[in-house]
Amino acid sequence: MSLEFRTAFDPAHGQAVPVAPGVVRVTSPNASAFTFHGTNSYIVGTDTLAVIDPGPDSPAHLDALMEAIAGRPVSHIFVSHTHVDHSPLAAGLKAKTGAIICAEGPHRAARALHLGEINPLDASADTAFQPDRALADEACVAGDGWTLRAIHTPGHTANHCVFALEGTGILFSADHVMAWATSIVAPPDGAMADYMASLDRMLERDDSLYLPGHGGRLEKPQSFLRGLKAHRRMRERAILERVRAGDRTIPDMVGAIYRDTDPRLHGAAALSVLAHLEDLVGKAMVACEGEPSLSAVYHPA
Repeated sequence: MSLEFRTAFDPAHGQAVPVAPGVVRVTSPNASAFTFHGTNSYIVGTDTLAVIDPGPDSPAHLDALMEAIAGRPVSHIFVSHTHVDHSPLAAGLKAKTGAIICAEGPHRAARALHLGEINPLDASADTAFQPDRALADEACVAGDGWTLRAIHTPGHTANHCVFALEGTGILFSADHVMAWATSIVAPPDGAMADYMASLDRMLERDDSLYLPGHGGRLEKPQSFLRGLKAHRRMRERAILERVRAGDRTIPDMVGAIYRDTDPRLHGAAALSVLAHLEDLVGKAMVACEGEPSLSAVYHPA
C-alpha cells in the first residue's frame, strides 16, 4: 500500500488558528528538519481550557499561547511525550495559569543502556519534566465541556501518549502519526516493536481526524495508518535484503537504502535502521555479535 505524505501546511506562527469546533492550533516557530514548520500546541474548549503539548521553552511561544488563551482559565496541560520540542514549556504555562500537568510519566528510555553505550538522544530529552498527574492507559480527564482520553502509544518514546477528544472523532496524534513524514523511532529512547504495536492499536479505533504534533491535519486516518504500517514493513524487508546481500554495518545499509534522502537526515536514518535491526534480532531473523548497536556487525540468522 502506497504512503502519500501531505506537506502543504501554513503554520501561521504565533497565531490562533481554528482547526475544529472548540479547538485552535498555535504553532511554535521552532522549524527544523525534524520538526517541520514547528511544534503544534492545541487549545481545547471555549470557557475553561486545556492545552495539549505546550512546546519548547520559548518566551515568544508562551506569549502567543497566553494571547490565544485570552484571559480564560486553563484547568489542564496535557503532554504527549518528553522531547524538548513538546514538554519544556509546560512549567512556564503552569506558572501563568495554575493548570494541572498531565502526562504518562517522566522521560525514560525504552530499554536500559547496554554496557558502554551512550544515548545519542540525550540532548532531545526533557529529563526535568515531572507531571502533576500520571495518566494510566485509557484514563479520561474531564474538563469544562470536553473530555480527553489518554491512549498509551509507545514507540517514538517510551512514554508517548495520544489524546482522544471524546465524542468528536478527533485524536491528537502528537509524533506517533503525522501527515508530513514518518515518526522517528530511535533506540534506546524508542522501540520499533512498540511502535508497530501502537500502530495496530490505533488501527482498532475509528477516529475521523488526527491533529498531529507537527504539520497539518490528517483526515480519514485509517488508510494512512495502513500505509504507515506497510511502509515500515517495506523498510524492514529492505534492511533484511541488505543483510542477506552482504551489508554488515548500519552505515552501509543507510548508504544503500537512503541514497536519495537528505544527507542531514542520515544520522536519524541510522537510528531508524538500528530500531529495525533490534526488532529483527529479537525475532531471530538477523544476528550480531553482542547487543545490537550502531557499530555492531550484522549477518543473517
